[in-house]
Amino acid sequence: MSFKTTLTRMWLTRSFKPFLFTNEYDEELKFEDLDNLGLYVHIPFCERICNFCPYCKVKFEEELCNRYIDALIKEIHSVGNRYPGKKTTTSLYFGGGTPALAVGRLGEIISALEEHFIITEGIGVELHPSNVTPDMLRILKAAGVTKISIGIQSFGERFSRILGRNNTDPEVLKKALDEVSFETVSMDFIFALPGQTFEDIKSDIDTAFNCGANHVAIYPFIDFTFTSSKVKAMPKREKRALLDKITAYCTGKGYPRNSIWTFSSKEEARYSSMTRDNFLGFGCSATTLLRDRFKINTFSVEEYCKRVESGRLPTSLTIKFTTRQRMVYYLFWTAYSTKVDPKAFEEFFGVPLKKKYGLEFKLAELAGFLTRKDGIYTMTPKGAFYYHYYENFYTLAYIDKMWGIMRKEAFPEKIIL
Repeated sequence: MSFKTTLTRMWLTRSFKPFLFTNEYDEELKFEDLDNLGLYVHIPFCERICNFCPYCKVKFEEELCNRYIDALIKEIHSVGNRYPGKKTTTSLYFGGGTPALAVGRLGEIISALEEHFIITEGIGVELHPSNVTPDMLRILKAAGVTKISIGIQSFGERFSRILGRNNTDPEVLKKALDEVSFETVSMDFIFALPGQTFEDIKSDIDTAFNCGANHVAIYPFIDFTFTSSKVKAMPKREKRALLDKITAYCTGKGYPRNSIWTFSSKEEARYSSMTRDNFLGFGCSATTLLRDRFKINTFSVEEYCKRVESGRLPTSLTIKFTTRQRMVYYLFWTAYSTKVDPKAFEEFFGVPLKKKYGLEFKLAELAGFLTRKDGIYTMTPKGAFYYHYYENFYTLAYIDKMWGIMRKEAFPEKIIL
């Protein structure tokens, strides 16, 4: 465990108590009184496994995929039936894996969810570039999908090769996207790859907007210990210079910044499955965030199916937050949007932000990480970089360790972070 993350955790939670995840999971899911509730569904199947990708995924097999979808729908009804009537939610996102490999049953999954939930802000689906064909897009749109996110990673042949990906033809992409429109068309890119320059990223951004995107996500490369990728992350100083240039270029073009890593060509184009006060996750490795706890489903597809088929929830680990732990989680992911609203914090926790973290926010202002206008805190470019800097430590100290264990053990006894 990193000394930096341990010290930060103790300071912000005002406690020596670590984050304790146990398999004493609670069969109850109390979400009936939660506002701003999102939905997430994980489809873990891929035609080929990218060695840099840390997410829960397995090689596609049609029979296993159908068994998994059957279990997934059963999990949805098991959770949904706990609420009398239909619960209003914000959005629904499908991630993976490659959700399009189950495109023939996405409508069935959406229909199952709509039996229990009212979705007010649309449905998003992650796509591999090879999925972006007019026929596929029409099927998605007919199923109710309003947003798509395409995992390009890089249009540059050199960087595609570094990541073990086939190159993406922007003209083919543009032709398909011209035929079928969506509210949001997001394209994902990875930056801070070896030898990558600002001109390389600028070319990716320009190409994305020219071929049909109205939103781009530019994520830093993180070298997870449990992946087989040999790619090394870019040194800190180079990475910061690159991020600053990307930010200056996008803001200079008038692209609104929606989060640390995302920019759009119009304000209303949004794609984010993370910045939600609360959410319910369905499928293996999916997470659920409630008022006082955070739950993670098993990473094993086989054990997920067995657990759901037996009539039980597929939860592998749960943490019951202390109030301070929940506040830290809230602030971490709220800050991801680059803004923190003290009024929203007080509405959620019933206590002023200044009373709990006034000193920290004042120091962040003095350090040039934040500015405050009309009561709202907004990250500066310097603050955005250091958010990434600490997110990198957080990812490697917490997520890397947890996911590494859960990839090997379906239901570990406990994990202490």
